[in-house]
Amino acid sequence: MEQFVTGFLATFFGCFLGMPFLLWLARAFGFYAIVREGRCHVYVLFGKILAVLKEPGIYFLPWHLGMMAPVIHLLGTCYEVDMRIDQEYLRSQPVNSEEGAPMGIGIWYEMFITDPVAFLFKNANPQASLAANVCSATVRCLSNMKLGDMLEDRHEMSQRVRQEVSSQSADWGYRVGSVYIRKVHFRDARMIGQIQEKVVNRLRQVTSAIKQDGANQVSIITSTAENQAAAEFAKAAAVRPKIVGEALREISMDPEIAAAMFEILEAQKLAESQARITMIPPGTPLLREMLASRALEAPAEPVPADEAAREADRPPDPAPTRSPKRR
Repeated sequence: MEQFVTGFLATFFGCFLGMPFLLWLARAFGFYAIVREGRCHVYVLFGKILAVLKEPGIYFLPWHLGMMAPVIHLLGTCYEVDMRIDQEYLRSQPVNSEEGAPMGIGIWYEMFITDPVAFLFKNANPQASLAANVCSATVRCLSNMKLGDMLEDRHEMSQRVRQEVSSQSADWGYRVGSVYIRKVHFRDARMIGQIQEKVVNRLRQVTSAIKQDGANQVSIITSTAENQAAAEFAKAAAVRPKIVGEALREISMDPEIAAAMFEILEAQKLAESQARITMIPPGTPLLREMLASRALEAPAEPVPADEAAREADRPPDPAPTRSPKRR
């Protein structure tokens, strides 16, 4: 049992404490190195580049560094460079259009390291230099463009900036990937307000023009309809005497029908006139003379408004019949 416990403790401490310590010593003395995915190791000793390890994996350093492997971590330097793709977004770069409008352009671009040696030793701050290069290329390539092209042709603008930046960034070990003009906007708040005001005024003008055109069309249709109706009414008024004359001519062929019709028309006119009718029996000439003299002597009395309204609403009296004449 004691042997089992002793073996277990020795194995435990050997695997979990001793083995990592031995591996650390091996890496410290340059026996091997592990390069991770997307990383690059650059070994420099006394200002001289000894090796550049770009591919991921485990490397036996004496094979690549020779006799300098044991002292590379003591006297030299190992630079670990990140080779993965990086992204950057530059906001509101000032650009003036051909019309003189102050515009702001937001540009997004990708970059990655292709030459780690140039990245480390040719520029002290390559990321800032690349950003400044992109800014200057954006201002240089996109200035004095027409405002319409600047707002529409973003793909062409992106290609122009990328071609301008790629040649200079290659000297610093960088390579520019995709470049995209993400945002184009006005930088002057007063100009934005003026543009909004112009758009609103233009919309009002278009709306008023549409309303006026609709009103003109309605007036044209109305006047045309009125002209046609007036013409038809005039035709009807011109034809009416002819029709009435023909009807009267046909009626006058029969004397009895003509006499009855004229009597009916006379009674209708009397009823429509709302005049007072006095019925005098036949054979009373004295009564007729008395009524006639009274009508001449008595002044016309004004009829009250309410009585006139009642008289107007009252249905007409039946037509009086003529007394037969005595022979």
